[in-house]
Amino acid sequence: MRNGFDGLSGIIRNNLKKDPISGDVFIFINKTRTHIKLLYWDGDGFALFYKRLERGRYSFTAHNEPSKQLKREELMMLLEGLSFSNMRKKKRYKFG
Repeated sequence: MRNGFDGLSGIIRNNLKKDPISGDVFIFINKTRTHIKLLYWDGDGFALFYKRLERGRYSFTAHNEPSKQLKREELMMLLEGLSFSNMRKKKRYKFG
């Protein structure tokens, strides 16, 4: 969790083989799951969101998957401390 903009974008390029300026939000969680960083390219520079929990842990664990896609709703649930691993999403109509 010591990495800043350049270190995190290097991890994204070299380890994840992704483009950090793609517009995706990249999530980094420490081993104890008490700190989270979100890195995002907003068009003219990187934005970094950093949060340290004073109590509790983030419920997201992806030890087997270094790279996993989350939907916006799942990210919001993660930041709010909700666990989406046991939840099932109801079927919805999707246009297109």
